[in-house]
Amino acid sequence: MKKKVIIIGSAWPLRGGGIATFNERLARAFMQEGHEVIIYSFSLQYPSFLFPGKSQYGNEPRPADLTIHSCINSINPFNWIRSGNTIRKENADLVVVRYWLPFMGPCLGTILRMVRKNKRSKIICIADNVVPHEKRIGDSAFTRYFIQPVDAFITLSEKVLHDLKLFTQKPSIATVHPLYDNFGEPISKHDARLALGVPSDKKIILFFGFIRQYKGLDLLLRAMSILKQQQDAPLLLIAGEFYEDRQSYEQLIDELGIRDLLILRTDFIPDSEVRNYLCAADFVIQPYRHATQSGITPLSYHFEKPMLVTNVGALPAMVPHEQAGIVTTPDPAAIARGIQQLYSLGEAHFLFHLRNEKKKYNWQVLTHTIWRLSENQ
Repeated sequence: MKKKVIIIGSAWPLRGGGIATFNERLARAFMQEGHEVIIYSFSLQYPSFLFPGKSQYGNEPRPADLTIHSCINSINPFNWIRSGNTIRKENADLVVVRYWLPFMGPCLGTILRMVRKNKRSKIICIADNVVPHEKRIGDSAFTRYFIQPVDAFITLSEKVLHDLKLFTQKPSIATVHPLYDNFGEPISKHDARLALGVPSDKKIILFFGFIRQYKGLDLLLRAMSILKQQQDAPLLLIAGEFYEDRQSYEQLIDELGIRDLLILRTDFIPDSEVRNYLCAADFVIQPYRHATQSGITPLSYHFEKPMLVTNVGALPAMVPHEQAGIVTTPDPAAIARGIQQLYSLGEAHFLFHLRNEKKKYNWQVLTHTIWRLSENQ
C-alpha cells in the first residue's frame, strides 16, 4: 500500500559528507517500493565556525526525480517551529530523521515535537553517531533533547547502538550501511587512471574521503615511509578535502620524505568523479584511529575493491579478515605490513568474498527494518 514518507536531513545542493548521498538514495529505495517521498533539507546546515571545508554546497545538477525542500535553518528557533508545523501538516505515515551531530539536537528535536502533534506520523531515527568524534560542551544535553520525541532508532553499527543505550531504552536495532550504488557501475582500472591522469603502470592505493584527525591519514603517511624503504612501494592517492589544518600534513610529508609517493587530489570530489577514484585503485585503505562505521566501506564493496581497515568500531565486522580485506591495528608498522599482505595475496584473492559479502548491503534490508520498527510503535 502506498504511504507517505518524509526524510529529514541533508540533501542536494548540500554536500553532506555522504549523508546527503545516503538520504537521496534512501528516498529512491522507498520510491521503488511505490511510496511518495519528500526530503526536508537545510537552507542553513552549519554556521561557518562549525564547517571546516571550503563550501557546504556541491555543483551537481538538481536530482530531477526527487522532491527536496531546503527550508530548515539549524540556528533559528523560529524556523524550527515553522518547519516543524509544515512537516506536521504533511500527515506523513513515516518520518525518517538523520542524527549525526549533537549540534543538530535542538533544531531537530524541536521540529519532531511539532510533528508529533499530528498523532499520525511514526518517527524513526537513523543515528550515524550518538557520541560524536569531536566532543563539545552540551553534547549529552542536546542528544537527550533530540531523543525524546523519536519513536524508535536504527544505527549503522553495534558501537553506535551501544552508545545509544546509554541515553534511551526505546526500541532500537543495528543494521548494515547499504551500498553506495548510485555512482555508476565499475569501469576498468586503465580507463579510470586515464580519466584521472595517474600512472597506469604503478601500484596505487587509495585514501578516500574528508581528511579528519580520527581517520588516521597521518598513520598511513608514516606507513608509507616504512614502505618506501623497500622496493616497489605503491603510490598513495589521497582523494578528499582537508577538514582540518592542511599544513601539519604537508609538514609531516616533507619530514618523512615521501612526497614522491603521493598523488594529492585534496579538493572536494564531486559525485561524477567518485567512480574514477575507486576504480583506479588497487586497494582502499581506511587507517582510522577510531570509528563507528564508515561509508567508504560500502562504497568499496560496490566497486569490489579490497580494503585495509583498522580494528576499531564496526570496521572489522564489515570487512572479514583475509576475505574482503585485511584488518590491522591503527599503527603505522601494522598498516604497512597490511598493505604488503594485500599485494601478496593479490586482488583476485578477494574478489569472490567481496561479491558474496556485498549481498548483505541491500537498501531493501534497511527500508524493511524501518517499516518493521514503525509498525510496532
